[in-house]
Amino acid sequence: MKYFNNVLETIGNTPLIKLNKIPVEIKATVLAKVETTNPGNSVKDRMALKMVEDAEAQGLIKPGGTVIEGTSGNTGMGLALACIAKGYKLICVLSDKQSKEKMDILRAVGAEVVVCPTNVEPTDPRSYYSVSKRLAQEIPNSWYVNQYDNPSNTVAHYEQTGPEIWDQTEGKITHFVVGVGTGGTISGVGKYLKEQNPNVKVLGIDTYGSVFKKYHETGIFDENEIYPYITEGIGEDILPKNVDFTVIDHFEKVTDKDAAIYTRRLAREEGIFVGNSAGAAIAGVLQMADKFKEGDVVVVLFHDHGSRYVGKMFNDDWMRERGFLDEGFKNARDMVNKRVNEKLITCGSEELVSHAVAKMKQYNISQIPVTKDGAFAGFVDETKLYQQIIDDSCNMETPLSAVMEPALPIVGANAKIEELSSKINKQVPAVLVDLGEGEFQIITRHDLISAI
Repeated sequence: MKYFNNVLETIGNTPLIKLNKIPVEIKATVLAKVETTNPGNSVKDRMALKMVEDAEAQGLIKPGGTVIEGTSGNTGMGLALACIAKGYKLICVLSDKQSKEKMDILRAVGAEVVVCPTNVEPTDPRSYYSVSKRLAQEIPNSWYVNQYDNPSNTVAHYEQTGPEIWDQTEGKITHFVVGVGTGGTISGVGKYLKEQNPNVKVLGIDTYGSVFKKYHETGIFDENEIYPYITEGIGEDILPKNVDFTVIDHFEKVTDKDAAIYTRRLAREEGIFVGNSAGAAIAGVLQMADKFKEGDVVVVLFHDHGSRYVGKMFNDDWMRERGFLDEGFKNARDMVNKRVNEKLITCGSEELVSHAVAKMKQYNISQIPVTKDGAFAGFVDETKLYQQIIDDSCNMETPLSAVMEPALPIVGANAKIEELSSKINKQVPAVLVDLGEGEFQIITRHDLISAI
């Protein structure tokens, strides 16, 4: 009978798949190393098992012990599989920007999940780096994995992923492209490939808000490069010891928007349902098109599975809220089309300030048109209304007729974005759209910014 003794034996030997549609303008052959066939659906299974086994060999973890790690989710999944097979407890510490799916999956495989704020310094006691270290000090018979600085991370890819890629391409690979987070994948694979052929170019994908690219090019750790970003799994605000900058030939930065868009395109155009860092990686390949020539073999590694991003990159509302969804707005009707079956929220001029405030809270809106005798007579704005309440120039029982601003401009349903832009300004936060037959909708400053 042919079977595996446990799930850990199924790690590795992931497929190499030719990309046919997205990189159509690139003359080189572009191959995707799709790591989703690992049992934990990500490349991190490889190094998670290696780190646990090396810790066992070094006596760092004893039977019945607790494994603790700060993770973006995928390493946690790999560790969970190892812990299940080997009988360890697992605590995963995540930042709050990670997808809900990742947290739910970790809990599903028995991990305890601790969530920490994203927008704090790495040295802040609330950061997921600091919390992980603290828990390891407090919990008896525990081991802090520290994937960022643990050399077994890089060794796993030097021993496994690199040789697989070399064998699958029959040594014809000319470029290796991968998103860089902890640095283990690019450093391990890159080191192995360059030992086989020093001419292989190793290209790292970075994101805006991360320090890698500038540090690689200048040797300067510039804190001004650090700011919050959306892309998951790549980029850092620290310099992990696993990032071997001497192995990397070039870093390419990719925007959050392009990473998200190309994540979706991989699913729709190539049939490869992978995660956010894969979108960043293929977007980076396209940006570096001038580095590749006919006859080159470019291998781009796709880290994880798309199921972990269903509530994010694969959700239209999430994409729309961040301005990532190119909806091809042509006119006012296009912009309000998704609300066309919703009734415009209004208040009568004799209603009280308290009524307007209640509606703003209920419907999560900032402006409300005010009507009188069936016509639009004015509007109230959240910011100005609250300021008037604070200044005591009105109270919650004041009629809206006493505090409302002049009526909002009305445009036709075919009004172009340029016309809308000319009417919405600092004093006028919105316009009303006449949809005909007595139906109106509102376009706010926020709507306009999102459309642009």
